[in-house]
Amino acid sequence: MRTYEQELIDARRFIEEHDDFLVVAHVQPDGDAVSSTLAVGWLLSRLGKTFTLINEGPIPQRMMYMNGADRILNMSVTERTRTYGNVICVDCADFKRVGLVSDWMEDGANMLNIDHHPTNDEYGTQTLIKADAAATAEILYDLLVSFELEWDRDLAEMLYTGILTDTGGFRYSSTSPKVMRIASHLLELGVNGPDLADSLLEQLTKPQFDVLTQALGTLKMSNDGKVAWVHVTPEHMMQTGASNEDLEGIVNYPRNIQGVEVGVLFKVIHADAVKASMRSAGKVDVAAIAAEFGGGGHVRAAGCRLEGSLEEVTQRVIARIGQSL
Repeated sequence: MRTYEQELIDARRFIEEHDDFLVVAHVQPDGDAVSSTLAVGWLLSRLGKTFTLINEGPIPQRMMYMNGADRILNMSVTERTRTYGNVICVDCADFKRVGLVSDWMEDGANMLNIDHHPTNDEYGTQTLIKADAAATAEILYDLLVSFELEWDRDLAEMLYTGILTDTGGFRYSSTSPKVMRIASHLLELGVNGPDLADSLLEQLTKPQFDVLTQALGTLKMSNDGKVAWVHVTPEHMMQTGASNEDLEGIVNYPRNIQGVEVGVLFKVIHADAVKASMRSAGKVDVAAIAAEFGGGGHVRAAGCRLEGSLEEVTQRVIARIGQSL
């Protein structure tokens, strides 16, 4: 079995030996996904490589402050004119998470898979995976160091964004001494940590506040008080004008109730499909539960999509969490 250090060497070789890359993160990208996409783009540009940055949907507006964010194509509104033989996937626990961007890839494409999810199935022709990394941005920090390039504030801001958001503002258990050393280095390069924390973790848009209010009105708890859940429907989204990015963080509210071990947000996609986002206090491995339903993630944060009505899906997921407890 190859070590992480060997994977870093092989990943560097993959990038050096290929050109004309397609760089993609998972659908509905979060801070780590967007920042990792941009950090790879920064590296490729410094190496004189040609590349295309892409995602199935739009980049959240609150992430557009990062340099180059406007270069990430929205596949949903971009006509495909060609396919790519060299692909770099970042922050995708499994290949299906790239969504319909897979149509832009050649059959048998050379693929570098860079990720930190424990449920990653090691797809691709080359992997760079560190399951105990706080974020994919942490792995990219190690990779970028190996290239011995001169860093700038733009790159530091990208990496800091990914680490800040995936550690919940350095509050999650993944916040290791190494993570704090990395953050210190990035702050030395000029990152404004307080401003980023405020805009990414504290501020709410009006639609985000409104859909949160709607979701909290649906709160339910198990009889023993160890599981709490809320749901959001298409009607809630339409009434509040909220988008998918406005749902980020809502799952933490039921989880944060004293005594709750697992919090869940059920998002109704349509009458027969629901997405479940789960957060654990630590006693329950929600990644394992999500994997049983075809999803994945981390021990304390995971998600999956299930077929069925809201009532059916809720019953199945809550019952399975109850078994784990």
